[in-house]
Amino acid sequence: MSSTPSVQLYTVRDAISADLQGAIARVAEIGFTQVEPYAFVERADEFEKAFAASGVTAPSGHAPVIDSDDPTRAFDAAAQLGIGTVIDPFVPSDRWQSIDDAARIADRVNELQAIAAERGLRFGYHNHQWEFANHVDGRSIYELFLERLSPDVALELDTYWSTVGGADTPELLRRLGDRVQFLHIKDGPIQGDIATSLPSSESALTVPEALATAFSNQLPAGSGDVGVAAILKAAPHALRVVEFDGYAGDVFEGIAASFAWLAENDK
Repeated sequence: MSSTPSVQLYTVRDAISADLQGAIARVAEIGFTQVEPYAFVERADEFEKAFAASGVTAPSGHAPVIDSDDPTRAFDAAAQLGIGTVIDPFVPSDRWQSIDDAARIADRVNELQAIAAERGLRFGYHNHQWEFANHVDGRSIYELFLERLSPDVALELDTYWSTVGGADTPELLRRLGDRVQFLHIKDGPIQGDIATSLPSSESALTVPEALATAFSNQLPAGSGDVGVAAILKAAPHALRVVEFDGYAGDVFEGIAASFAWLAENDK
């Protein structure tokens, strides 16, 4: 394992909404020294104070930059918070339907990587299931996207959603090598209705909150069908980022269970 794991703060979004500094303090008490903030642009000053108070750092952060009219705002906020890689978490499925779609998104991501590089940062993309479930001529749209993508772009592979989407995630990681810098780690079922469920992660910011219940079957690492151990072995260099899009129990207990499992099994 490359370092102690990080945690995507969207996982504890309700606690963040109620008390940002207190939520990050609870994450730090579990043992996390690294976090991955979401929607940090508008609350950069608050996040900065909370990080300093709890002694955590943020190697990566999520921001919706691909569709932004002013991506420099996200990059400037990232620099303020010490975030080295800004990752766009979501482009919806209806924009991943054709070769032209893949090329259009890749070209925009390449453009944003160049802008980020001017500021000493990296830019990256985080997948959901549809990038793997949507196919053109027998190939996943994600593969077509990668072919046009600059090697300087960082990839954050959500290993749960890639597996749900039909990918052999360990094989994919071995093939991509160092291009994948971050792994979202969660577990749960990978068959049935979940494969066509509604968008996860930050996408819930733009759909009714009730849809978040679609993800309540996610589980701590090592508790489901994803095969997390094999995934970790395939990408020993990548930073592990614990996440739940939704969780039926106490979410802090859930991330603590993933943290403990990683400490025991990711060596």
